[in-house]
Amino acid sequence: MRTVYDESEDILTIHLSDKSIAKEVSQDWNTHISYAEDGSIVEIVVLDAKESGAWPLITTRAA
Repeated sequence: MRTVYDESEDILTIHLSDKSIAKEVSQDWNTHISYAEDGSIVEIVVLDAKESGAWPLITTRAA
């Protein structure tokens, strides 16, 4: 997984796979999901990421 945040545009891109994108679907106005031919998710793009609370990512690790 690779995460890229563009601060100047407030766009968060989460790359989950290096597979080719076969289909892109808008979940709503600011969330877009790209799928590979096999139906797996390739990437998720969130517009206005900081404004909507999607950035910064907060992760917790099990002890």
